[in-house]
Amino acid sequence: MIAGIPAGGKGSLFIGGEWRPPNGGKYRSVVDPSTGQSIGEAPIASADEARAAVDAAAAVEESWGANPGYLRARILRTAAERLRADRETMALLIAHEVGKPIRDARVEATRAAGVFDLAAEEIRHLGGESHPADAYEYPAGNEHRFLFSVRDPIGVVVAIGPFNFPLNLLCHKVAPALAAGNPVVAKPTSAAPFTALRLAEHLAAAGLPAGVLNVVVGPGGAVGDTLVEHPRTRLVTFTGSTEVGKGIAEKAGRHAKRVILEMGGMDPFVVLDDAPLASTVEAAARGVFSYSGQVCTASKRFLVADGIADQFAAALAERANGLRVGPADDEKTDVGPLIDGAAVDRMESLVTDARNRSAKVLAGGERPTDRSGGTYYPPTVLDVVPEEARVLREEPFGPLAPIIRFSNIEDAVRIANSTPYGLQAAVYTRDIAKGFGLAKRIRAGGVHINDPTNLRWDALPFGGIKESGLGREGLRYAMEEMTEVKLISVNYRDT
Repeated sequence: MIAGIPAGGKGSLFIGGEWRPPNGGKYRSVVDPSTGQSIGEAPIASADEARAAVDAAAAVEESWGANPGYLRARILRTAAERLRADRETMALLIAHEVGKPIRDARVEATRAAGVFDLAAEEIRHLGGESHPADAYEYPAGNEHRFLFSVRDPIGVVVAIGPFNFPLNLLCHKVAPALAAGNPVVAKPTSAAPFTALRLAEHLAAAGLPAGVLNVVVGPGGAVGDTLVEHPRTRLVTFTGSTEVGKGIAEKAGRHAKRVILEMGGMDPFVVLDDAPLASTVEAAARGVFSYSGQVCTASKRFLVADGIADQFAAALAERANGLRVGPADDEKTDVGPLIDGAAVDRMESLVTDARNRSAKVLAGGERPTDRSGGTYYPPTVLDVVPEEARVLREEPFGPLAPIIRFSNIEDAVRIANSTPYGLQAAVYTRDIAKGFGLAKRIRAGGVHINDPTNLRWDALPFGGIKESGLGREGLRYAMEEMTEVKLISVNYRDT
């Protein structure tokens, strides 16, 4: 039995501070992508249980919001300490549930603990501001008024997490919501329920009152829609596909609910002809092949200047061929499995389409035949990919590096901005003036000069534009999204 999975291999729902088996007795097998073998069974909640979770959160909405900030911070810091002490178990759960290489899973577990510390610190800075009433002519009498704004908790927050960062990205939703004084109903990915349920254990043990965090696992139709449309939920924070995110926005909009959406991307990695080749190729490999490319900020389109394209393509292919593909729990693994067989099928389809449109396969490009049931696909480099190829129009979410060549800056800008997405981008050049110029013109939520697209600072603003997202994460920014601004006026003329 893998550490962190309950005895008997079956998980429970966490509602109102109690661990409950699903009412209907339904479970779903959780499969290790490295082996294709079941490691346990996830509970499948019903719509009634989703409603019960919201009711439990709503019942403590006022009391949790009224808790002094220093007490909320104390609980969050205690949770961070517990997560650090439990890092290895959390990392192994991540590795076995979603196939993330163990070295990367440890990084995720460490970052998740830090997110709770950052959220605790930001409580001190989540305030309002005073306003000079006498600067305004209307309404009359402002010389005798004092004006200030405060931030109130928004209410019950629904946190819907993805499979690729099942701990850290769920923490990016739960921690700021709790810090801002909001109770939470979390719906983690069905692929990694045990990671989320263990997080709930740590928060409960840290002193979080019953009902402030609830965890229900189940399908988006029955459970997710119920949470989004429940009259007592006020904000939905979601990370996942653009298609699902747009559906959530539509449902939430019908009830005037706020959303924070972190969705898909087609992140361009632009290489100018003066870029330092060795460091650029190394960064490109990290940007596209880390966690098998299953990252919304992964480098998904390599826009390379004609003058350096042949060298770059050959060097990236060599680097791809040198990466070790293997099971997630192997310390030597560089690239682990994809999340499931459907993802492997998608890689094959995208590569076949690119080949049929005259793209050249320089590395990978074939499904391995000797991986004992795991869902693997090798790091793949495609060169001279035409713009109409699907791999340049649809988010691959896999270890595919398509290279498209450009002849001038205008062409690079046009290609970079040619998709409906705008999450992150990278520009590699020795000419910082050119780098700044491109950063200004590329339409994205973040542009990194001489760093890969998948860079993220947990405390700083993160999010996309266009169909890549709405709102911003990053602790302070998420907390601002999760609070309501209230203006208070005091007329002291007759006091």
